[in-house]
Amino acid sequence: MGTLAHVEFWLEDGATKATADELILAVEQEMQRIDQTMSPYIATSALSVINRDAATRPVIVSQELFDLLTDAHHIAVLTHGMFDITYASIGYQYDYRKHQKPNQAAIKKALTAINYQTVILDKSSLSVKFTDADVKIDLGGIAKGHAVKNCIAILKKAGIEHALISAGGDTTLLGDRIGRPWFVGIKHPRAEEKTAVQLPLSNESISTSGDYERYFIEDGVRYHHIINPKTGDSARNVVSVSIIGKNPTYVDALSTAIFVMGLQQGMALINDLPDYEAIIIDNQQTLHVSTGLQQD
Repeated sequence: MGTLAHVEFWLEDGATKATADELILAVEQEMQRIDQTMSPYIATSALSVINRDAATRPVIVSQELFDLLTDAHHIAVLTHGMFDITYASIGYQYDYRKHQKPNQAAIKKALTAINYQTVILDKSSLSVKFTDADVKIDLGGIAKGHAVKNCIAILKKAGIEHALISAGGDTTLLGDRIGRPWFVGIKHPRAEEKTAVQLPLSNESISTSGDYERYFIEDGVRYHHIINPKTGDSARNVVSVSIIGKNPTYVDALSTAIFVMGLQQGMALINDLPDYEAIIIDNQQTLHVSTGLQQD
């Protein structure tokens, strides 16, 4: 998944270090399992098989992957295509480490393949089919939330009542921090060591999408990994979006979608969703919060 993962939890008095080590290992193995399944950089992953074959035949996938693809479709509909896993049809042509980006001709050609409706999901056979040979998908905007969700479930099943798991910008909290809230910091988008805001949270998930995670600057323009599916270029309406809610998978995807939408359109959507809140930092580095957080 191209990021670091972090886990904290408390055990009951009398529990052994071996028990803790077993749970940490279980979390680590689950993260690795999901990476092996959903990474576009691993040739044998289920995602890579879909990208290779789904334009020529239906590809049968696991229930887990099918359900995640279904979630991605629902969020695409909810956000009018501002979250769209087929952004990878152009996204794979960016290389942020090598400062490489596609030219306008390549973007124009790829835009016709960026359309979530070209991904056909057949529930009866658990299969995926593409109706366009140029389509590629990427789950980078949703898979980390899914991974964190699964790992928290592992700890919860083991009887853990107080835990934190994060992967990149995605964090899920189980319970509180032994009588106190967890404090989760949102990184300042333009100051490496600074925190823009700290939030007291319990039993919540938070996901932050920022233009400072993977990027390069060329001729004064910042090219980063959050691609606007409508333009094939990096989204530049805001610099950071954090979404808070109960469902880690949806929180992950919504932070990407709202980043692409920008301040007005994104905040309007979040204010219509009763289970989610947003903190958006605009291009002037001004912080905006959704109505639910204002009432708090």
